[in-house]
Amino acid sequence: MASSPKASADPLDARLVRTLADILTETGLSEIEVERDGLKVRVARQVSVTATVAAPALGPVAAPVAAEAPAAPAAPARAAGDAVNSPMVGTVYLQPQPGSPSFVKVGDTVAAGQTLMIIEAMKTMNPIPAPRAGKVVEILVSDAQPVEFGEPLVVIE
Repeated sequence: MASSPKASADPLDARLVRTLADILTETGLSEIEVERDGLKVRVARQVSVTATVAAPALGPVAAPVAAEAPAAPAAPARAAGDAVNSPMVGTVYLQPQPGSPSFVKVGDTVAAGQTLMIIEAMKTMNPIPAPRAGKVVEILVSDAQPVEFGEPLVVIE
């Protein structure tokens, strides 16, 4: 890309964008915004770190500049079958009480309605039943792990 006189007069300093992106990474913030001499630079992190530039109202508008983002980790391979998802936010427990055997383990055959695990939400223990009969091929959570609504818990084949 050839350099034009207009490009060299661009008030956006790429080092500033990189510095702001580094601050996001170091502090764990999701967004930072700086305004200086009528130039506003906002850097926000979602899946990748991006910067949006807004020029003064009467001047030309600068195009968004993207900072380099780290590569997203590959999703772990999941066993074939139907995933049973969490119906709520809470803490998952794989056994009825500490020291007891787990409700199910990989390789077990389960009946429809059989308790697979429990999720504690607001001090209430909620059993998570098997939606259908089948074989447990993978347990995707560990004991006492916080879970989100819709998060896959177990795979039944």
